Amino acid sequence: MNTTDDQSNGEMTTFKQVLAVKTAIQEELMAKANVLGVGIGYHQFEDELGETIALIVLVREKKPLTELNASDIIPKEIDGVPIVIRAVGSIRAQG
Repeated sequence: MNTTDDQSNGEMTTFKQVLAVKTAIQEELMAKANVLGVGIGYHQFEDELGETIALIVLVREKKPLTELNASDIIPKEIDGVPIVIRAVGSIRAQG
């Protein structure tokens, strides 16, 4: 697995950088309304995986910014690490 990716600005983002941002911000992201999880993965465009490593924020549903409180808005990037928001619906434990 390649741990570096070319970004549009020519800089390299490593898995280690994304992990550091995840560790620093995960608790804050999990406290936001609608957030179900935080992980690391590749940015996906339609059905094709991209080559950019990103912080993946799982939400119940995507909402327009106008419907969110300012404190619940997730930034597009943190410290140069792109953030991807993925709607996953409701998650329930199965027994």
